[in-house]
Amino acid sequence: MDIKIDDLSGKEIASLLAEHLQDMAVHSPPESIHALDLETLRKPEITFWSVWEEGQLVGCGALKELDSYHGEIKSMRTSPKHRRKGVAKLLIEHIIKQAEYRGYKRLSLETGSMQAFEPARKLYSSYGFHFSKPFSDYSEDPNSVFMFKEL
Repeated sequence: MDIKIDDLSGKEIASLLAEHLQDMAVHSPPESIHALDLETLRKPEITFWSVWEEGQLVGCGALKELDSYHGEIKSMRTSPKHRRKGVAKLLIEHIIKQAEYRGYKRLSLETGSMQAFEPARKLYSSYGFHFSKPFSDYSEDPNSVFMFKEL
């Protein structure tokens, strides 16, 4: 699998992100959806990566700079046809290394509290993320779980 910085202009990534937003709408009320759309992901403080295998898009993820010492994981998604292949593990390892390279001291994320998000919470926990209070512009939300990792 190859990870590349993505400019978000391809139809494959647009489709995967649309699927991501649609899936969030199924599992979360509108006020609790914190997934970003294509335009928001194009902001300069966000680096977006796509993961490819044999010419097929298999996943994506992003790193948002909150300040010079704190980053946030955004838009982690594995294509449904490519789950259980290690895509998310490869991507989370890549994002953690990038955060360390940038000199971040902390890496945070928000994910859902519902059962559908249990695999994501388990993945993040397995990489040393711990539950926390809301960070940045987030506020308490029974539909959200906040996690962090000290780097």
